[in-house]
Amino acid sequence: MPKRVDANQSSIVAGLREFGASVKDVHTIGGFFDILAGYHGRDYKFEIKEESGRLTPAEIEFHKSWCGSPVYVIHSIEEAIQILCDGSED
Repeated sequence: MPKRVDANQSSIVAGLREFGASVKDVHTIGGFFDILAGYHGRDYKFEIKEESGRLTPAEIEFHKSWCGSPVYVIHSIEEAIQILCDGSED
């Protein structure tokens, strides 16, 4: 069964691409994050939620068990861009 896409996902993906990030949609992998973004040589995993959205039990488990870089839960393009900008300063 395909995973539901949050209503704000397409605008966030478009905004990230406009900002200069590469974006791969991976939301169809259940219990995974929604998109993978690349920016200035770094990869960012984003879980997109609407303002009232909550993580599913599978998402919570995946985020706890992932041993790589963090999975960021975002609600807007502004949050995503802030994370990209904070990460590119290192």
